[in-house]
Amino acid sequence: MRLPATRALVVLALLLLAACAPVHVRETPAARADLAARERLLAPRTHWSVSAHIFVSDGADNSGSGDLLWRNDDDRYRFTLRAPTGRTWKLEGDAQEAVLEGVDPQPVRGRDPQRLLRDRLGWDVPFRDLASWVRGMRADSGPALVRYDEDNRPAVLDQDGWTIEYRDWSSDTAPPMPRKVFARRGKARVKLAIEQWSFDE
Repeated sequence: MRLPATRALVVLALLLLAACAPVHVRETPAARADLAARERLLAPRTHWSVSAHIFVSDGADNSGSGDLLWRNDDDRYRFTLRAPTGRTWKLEGDAQEAVLEGVDPQPVRGRDPQRLLRDRLGWDVPFRDLASWVRGMRADSGPALVRYDEDNRPAVLDQDGWTIEYRDWSSDTAPPMPRKVFARRGKARVKLAIEQWSFDE
């Protein structure tokens, strides 16, 4: 799904506000301990939602942007995107099945949400791992290399062939939550500019 260039550029500009700022990375025992503590705190909190601007591109003809509302409840999720044109599509499901609505006349079903997005929209979005990465955590998909900023927060995370950069963090949450998350693998790009986090206790 390709969106009008002028509207897509507006959202992309918002996402790139911090893209030119250098990311200073380092690794220390204290930073690794802080990440482990962060993951112990956030992993059990499985009821959360995030609203954000999102931009997705394969580096060629398939790109899209819009306003995202992402809701997670244990192993259930709802990923709703409203494009600048007003068109809306929704991906929802659980560990057993994913359902994509708004792209074809009828809902499309499958087991793998990442494959549904790739097959129907041409987008490479690491959906399951992104649920961890967007919270500033390592996913459980395999080994990860993490580099940290001067405040011991993740700055760059390499995992499963993806590189995730954390360009900005909130200062009004405990623990701080990412505000700008840029993920890339090859020519694929997923960029999130997060407006609001919400956790249900």
